[in-house]
Amino acid sequence: MLDKTLSPAGFEPRLYQGWEGSGAFTANPGSKAQPFTIMIPPPNVTGSLHVGHALDVTIQDTLIRFRRMQGRDALWQPGTDHAGIATQMVVERLLAAEGRDRREMGREAFLDRVWRWKGESGGTITRQLRRMGASLDWSRERFTMDEGLSEAVREVFVTLHRQGLIYRDRRLVNWDVKFQTAISDLEVESREVKGSLWHLRYPVEGEPGRFIVVATTRPETMLGDTAVAVNPEDERFRDLVGKRVVLPILGRAIPVVADAYSDPEKGSGAVKITPAHDFNDFEVGRRHNLASPSVLDAEGRVTLAEIEAEAREAPGLAEPGFLASLAGMERFEARKAILAELERLELIEKVEPHAHAVPHGDRSGVPIEPRLTWQWYADAATLAKPAIEAVETGRTQFVPRQWENTFFAWMRDIQPWCISRQLWWGHQIPAWYGPDGHIFVERTEAEALAAARARYGEDRPLTRDPDVLDTWFSSALWPFSTLGWPRQTPELARYYPGDVLVTGFDIIFFWVARMMMMGLHFMGDVPFRVVNIHGLVRDERGQKMSKSKGNVMDPLELADAYGADALRFTLASFAGPGRDVRLGRQKVESNRAFVTKLWNAARFCEMNGIAPDPSFNPMEARTPLARWIIDAGNAAIAEATAALDAYRLDDYAAALYRFTWGSFCDWFLELAKPALTGPDGAEKAEAKGAAQHVLGLILRLAHPVMPYVTEELWSRFGYGPEGSLIRTPWPVPVAVTGAEEARGELEWLVSFISVVRTVRAEVNVPPSVTVPLLLQGASPATLARAARWIEPIRRMARATEVRPLEGAAPEGVAQAVVGEATVMLPLSGVVDLAAERARLAKEHAKVEAEARKIAQKLANPDFTSRAKEEVVEETRERLSSAEAEAARLAAALARIAA
Repeated sequence: MLDKTLSPAGFEPRLYQGWEGSGAFTANPGSKAQPFTIMIPPPNVTGSLHVGHALDVTIQDTLIRFRRMQGRDALWQPGTDHAGIATQMVVERLLAAEGRDRREMGREAFLDRVWRWKGESGGTITRQLRRMGASLDWSRERFTMDEGLSEAVREVFVTLHRQGLIYRDRRLVNWDVKFQTAISDLEVESREVKGSLWHLRYPVEGEPGRFIVVATTRPETMLGDTAVAVNPEDERFRDLVGKRVVLPILGRAIPVVADAYSDPEKGSGAVKITPAHDFNDFEVGRRHNLASPSVLDAEGRVTLAEIEAEAREAPGLAEPGFLASLAGMERFEARKAILAELERLELIEKVEPHAHAVPHGDRSGVPIEPRLTWQWYADAATLAKPAIEAVETGRTQFVPRQWENTFFAWMRDIQPWCISRQLWWGHQIPAWYGPDGHIFVERTEAEALAAARARYGEDRPLTRDPDVLDTWFSSALWPFSTLGWPRQTPELARYYPGDVLVTGFDIIFFWVARMMMMGLHFMGDVPFRVVNIHGLVRDERGQKMSKSKGNVMDPLELADAYGADALRFTLASFAGPGRDVRLGRQKVESNRAFVTKLWNAARFCEMNGIAPDPSFNPMEARTPLARWIIDAGNAAIAEATAALDAYRLDDYAAALYRFTWGSFCDWFLELAKPALTGPDGAEKAEAKGAAQHVLGLILRLAHPVMPYVTEELWSRFGYGPEGSLIRTPWPVPVAVTGAEEARGELEWLVSFISVVRTVRAEVNVPPSVTVPLLLQGASPATLARAARWIEPIRRMARATEVRPLEGAAPEGVAQAVVGEATVMLPLSGVVDLAAERARLAKEHAKVEAEARKIAQKLANPDFTSRAKEEVVEETRERLSSAEAEAARLAAALARIAA
């Protein structure tokens, strides 16, 4: 007997261990079944499960279980990413707590410590994925620094270098002064900072007393200025273009150049150009062939190395020795010192408060410094062309399609990809330097030494490049490196390309695009046919979750409190393609009620002697009730299948909910109660047969999104041995004799009872009160239906009788239309209809006023342009809810019109 109370903790761990231990998740390369492949976006080995992961996992697992049940040879490839900077940071923090430093340890000892940490603590995220029910093929688990994947990285690097698609260059990068490395744009977050805009006077050379005023937020970089830019259309500065101005502190004369980058509407209209310390300035410098001296070092301290000659002479206006005093000064301290000196020289015209976005390292939390350094780059523009063409021609499709525009926008304006990082943890770049600076790029040190011997005619010592590769470089190879490439394995031939990639929109460029570039270049085909883009998980108000806001939700805590199935169903029910998910604890709690409803329905069936019956043939059903629920099951199969085929998990979840809670629990089981509790006979046998057939159908339909409770009920109810549902075929529709007639009959009954219940609820008729139901304008067929179904109408609509109206309608009735007939409830003496009309009218007026107020707010351009996107969306939802409630109240008023 099923337990009276649903307790997911009692069966979830047992079921998962059973699935994994039995090989239920394992793909079979030798199978003749059509393969279906999903590559997991590899989570960081340092990570722990957050709500974004939970959504990602729910979508992927639902799809993989669905296809597995359809008979596909499903591979869901698991693995983790070595997460270069994140992992190095974790281990460095551990060392700091022990009073140790990686530089003192040396590279080899430090890496040994990282590997030990990975072995001890790196499996947290994979354990948490199991907790969510993720049916990954753990036998194939990969790590981006496994030897096989590392071999693939070396092969790709060497090949691209020999093809001229990887090279070294001196360009600006995002430099993290705390971690001493270049970082990607994805590792940079913009933070609004309240600062100042300083208007500085630069003397015009040869014109005493004349200045050009430049506006800047970064006076500390002025030592590296090599020009002042003005807009070519700006009349104020036209006569200065081509002349030179003098840097007050350094004394360097720099040109005034005309460049459209300078915005006449911003600041003073003139901007200082510091090519080595600003991305926009770097491009201006390239256009005008300007020098690019760096004046801040790797730690963000002033360095005079590249302006040493000028620093020695220092013929500027500054106090003697001032320039030398800046050497080694931290950048923000240098800012204060420079501003104080400019103030003394009366070269600050004005200072304005200025709020602006400042890039910060997402992990270090310090402002990022654009820095000119030698790095390794990939020719992304060349690699991007086949990827763009693949999406243009539909070889890879985005769901929803609008995300293709984001993909094209990034890819068509792609810049060289900086692939090197100044870290120790990661794939060390396979490049060695000879004594003359010549670079040997080879797969191994032995090959590099052999190449050096061929060049120099003798053995020469080589120094390996200390940098490692950007984490995204190895992640870009994930769809084929995990399958054994560069070796031509059976898995590679069978499971590449994948069918679908599920990921968030935020890494379309950083990961999706790069996988496409590498896949097309090395495999000759796209890595996946579909890219299913989902939104972010936000809180109930639509705000992004963050620790500072205190609105972060722990998916594991929710799974422990309500069961993994309730959490998964909640995420799926709001996972419309590309739309953000608004998650709240109450929503998960509400969907636990749905899981409980399914459990209780199975328990009700069990208590009424319903059990799996292989001899029951749904195609031979005779009663309208059985035919109707079997036919409704066919519709649910079609709806659920179409939704999953289209990656509409919200529609799939809605179809499950409607059929399970509505059609099966609320209507079929209620309508079948008299037969189930009555004497044995054909009607009872058919009710029991239909019930077990449909319950089994529901368990199969719901399994992909609610795997635990469905698997537990499947075996406990006796449909198959424990752990067998995961391998059970996806349901298919069955032919139902007389389906159309049964559908018409039962849909009328459901509509009739529902309308009567609605009217009673609207005017507050107590449940204990029964009233007659009068039918006006009813056809003979409708009257015959009412007679056939009088028992459930009496029981479920709380009616004494159903009869045609003879003569005029009595006073004090509430009414509603069902089909061609009007059903009337005589309520005189039962409720005060005048009072109910007044109450409903007052509620209606209040809701309409609220709707008008919200509509006016949304019609105000000032609100829609200034408010945050989530606030505007929340306001639209409030308007929709208010309008729906107003319509409901208006309909209720019409039913009891005087």
